[in-house]
Amino acid sequence: MFYSPLGRWVIVRIVDSAIDISTLRLSVNDPGAGAILVFEGVTRDHFEGRKVVRLEYEAYRPMAEREMQAIIDDAQTQWEGVRIAITHRVGLVPLGETSVGIAVSAPHRDAAYLASRFAIDRLKERVPIWKKEVYSDGSTWKANAEVNGGLRNER
Repeated sequence: MFYSPLGRWVIVRIVDSAIDISTLRLSVNDPGAGAILVFEGVTRDHFEGRKVVRLEYEAYRPMAEREMQAIIDDAQTQWEGVRIAITHRVGLVPLGETSVGIAVSAPHRDAAYLASRFAIDRLKERVPIWKKEVYSDGSTWKANAEVNGGLRNER
């Protein structure tokens, strides 16, 4: 846990192994919170009709962590009393395992839901993390960004 340049509580991590969801959830505990949500993005076994074998992620860590921190700062500006922790895994992520975890606590459930959705959407748009989808018939690199395409797209 550390404080952002805005003096707000922030936890961001990029890890090389399984994400500990219990620890992520505990990191946003707050006696003033009336709601705690945990979002997990997991590797599914298919995408657009193709069989997925596994995912592999790469990140530019210093920039990714700064962007994740900025996302939390933005959310805390919009929703008072919100605490957010974001952890993203890099390397190999097998089927059924968590690639990204986001925990949010807030005084009220509406703010928790909105801040959680905001965090995952902005992460996908802004954070320099690249995903390699390995299919049974080949693989494809994709940028994590859902907006503006990717830096590497090859088949």
